[in-house]
This record gives sequence, structure tokens and C-alpha cells, in this order.
Amino acid sequence: MGELFKDILGSNETLFKNDVALDFSFVPKIVPYREKEQRIIASCIKPLFQEKSGKNLFISGQPGVGKTVALKKVLDELEEESEDIIPIYINCWQRNTTYKIILEICELMEFKFVQNKKTEELFRWVKQNLNKKSVVFVFDEVDKLEDLDVLYMILEEIYRKTIILITNYKDWLLNLDQRIKSRLLPEMIEFKPYNVEETKGILKQRAEYAFHPTVLSNDAFELIVKKTFELQDIRTGLHLMKEAGTIAEDKSSRKITLEHSKQALDKIQEFSIKNTDELSSDEKIILDLVKDNSGKRIGDVFKIYQDNGGKLVYKSFQRKIDKLQKNRFIEVEKIAGGDDGNTTILKCIYEKKLTEF
Repeated sequence: MGELFKDILGSNETLFKNDVALDFSFVPKIVPYREKEQRIIASCIKPLFQEKSGKNLFISGQPGVGKTVALKKVLDELEEESEDIIPIYINCWQRNTTYKIILEICELMEFKFVQNKKTEELFRWVKQNLNKKSVVFVFDEVDKLEDLDVLYMILEEIYRKTIILITNYKDWLLNLDQRIKSRLLPEMIEFKPYNVEETKGILKQRAEYAFHPTVLSNDAFELIVKKTFELQDIRTGLHLMKEAGTIAEDKSSRKITLEHSKQALDKIQEFSIKNTDELSSDEKIILDLVKDNSGKRIGDVFKIYQDNGGKLVYKSFQRKIDKLQKNRFIEVEKIAGGDDGNTTILKCIYEKKLTEF
């Protein structure tokens, strides 16, 4: 190839070796910096290998700190070790009622005859089959559950099991129904945020999986590491690397440069962890209100919500705001002092401009 065109990507060439490695759901061969937490998870499951009931576990920690990835890695190893222990992973963002969860368990167990059957009938079949073996139940984003009957049913009627609950909210357990809490008695793990070196190590590992060697320039990578650590959410870094790679390919560049990373950062305001289709009806209404009233105080937005027929009390409204913020649908700015004391300002995420980059 001539000197003038050596840095231009050919039409049949790609910078990506495996772009799936930048997906949130990808489980790497080694999950770095979470070995201690994985050992605790494994120790709760271990009694199941002796056909005893395992220990239950409550996992908390802010979004993007490796809770789900570390857990799924343990489940992958469990499947390799034993056919007598059934792992059942449920994302409660997607399956948020007892009926939906029981349906999902039926599907995972390849039971097809679910039409026109009530929850109790389906659970009777689930119980009959699961009680032949041992089970690890994982309820990820458990705070999204609209009812907790499924937890009570499992605690009461499944013999040999470990129940693992995952949430961003450490205090969720405090408000749990006493009849469930007294039976659950879980071990506790809090996943702490990654430090800057750990953030760099994780993104470096994923970049090596995702890109061909020497594709990602060092200054482009360092900028992404800096922003990821600032936001303390690894998922943002994965998104930025994928976006920067796509921008570079669109420009037929053989390298992901600092400029491509900057352009990815400029587009980050369009990025949210979840799809709006997965929001509950209340959350969609609140999100639309924030979009229409961006920059207003939370109390003012709550009043507009009530005036429009909203049924949630203020504390529940606050929790919905917190979830929308954690999943990057909105931005929350806390202002101390002022005429009205401490104030919380709600902003639509799409207004965010990363002018510092």
C-alpha cells in the first residue's frame, strides 16, 4: 500500500477482534480484583455439594462495580463442576413480579406447558422438579421486585438452596418483610468501587479481548480510564471504548486516537445503562416530567407529579429518581446552603456537555 494510504482502514478490515467483550453482559475468563468476593459467594454455595442447604447471601454496591460479572463467573464455574446443582439467574428489572419470575424459571427448565396456568400451578411443577436437586437462585436488581411472594415461596418450599440477592441499595434489606428476613438470614458482601489502578486494569483486559493489538492508542485509553474512574462505573468505560472504536472505523482509521475518544465522550450524554422500554409506567412518567422540567428542584417536580395524578408518596418518588439517576437516564445535582437550605436539582441527561474534555 502506498505511503499516502497506509493509515486508512480497508473496506473488509476491522479494528475489533471481538466487540462482544465490551458488552456489559460479557463474562471474562478472569474477573480481576473480585477474587475475595467470589470466594465468599462460592463458600455460600459449597454446602450444596454435600446435599445440604447452602447459605443465603445479600450483595450490595453501586452500579458498575462488578457485582453481576463476579457472580456470573461463579455460576459458570458451578455449571462446569456439577450437574446436580441448578443455577437460576433472574434479572428483576426484566422480571419484576412473582408470576413473571415463575414463568422465567419454567422457561429455563424447558417446561413449555404454561398457557392458562396460574402462579400456584406453575410453582407446584417448579417445586416438584427443583426439589430433586439443589438450586442456586440469583435475584439481580432485587429492589425492582413489585411483590416478594416468590422469595417467601422459595424459602418455605424449596429444600436445598442458596438464595443470592443483588442490589445497588445497601439499606434495601432493612425494609424487607419480617417473615422473609427471619428466614433468609443472609451473609453480607458490599462491593466497593474500584480504585484508579483497578479501573485501568479492568479496561486494559477488556481492550485486549476486544481490539487487535496496537489499535487503541495510549492517550485515547488514558482519557477513557480517567472518565470511567471519575464516574466510578466500568460500564461507562466499556461503552466509551466501543464508541471510540466505532468512530475510528467510520473514519477508516487504523488507530483509535485521542480525538476519537474525545468524540465518544461528547456523545456520552446519549448513553444510558438501561432501555426506556424496560422502565415501569411510574418511572416513564417521572422521566418525562424531568425532561419537561429539567433544572427544577426535586420538590417542585414532585408537586407537578402529584398535580398530574401521581400516586407515589415522596419517599417512593425519591427512590424512583435515584434509580433513574443510577441508570443514567437523569442527572441529580445536590446544592448545599442557599435560601432554602440543601437543594436537589434534577436535569435531563441529554443536556450534559462534557466541555472539560
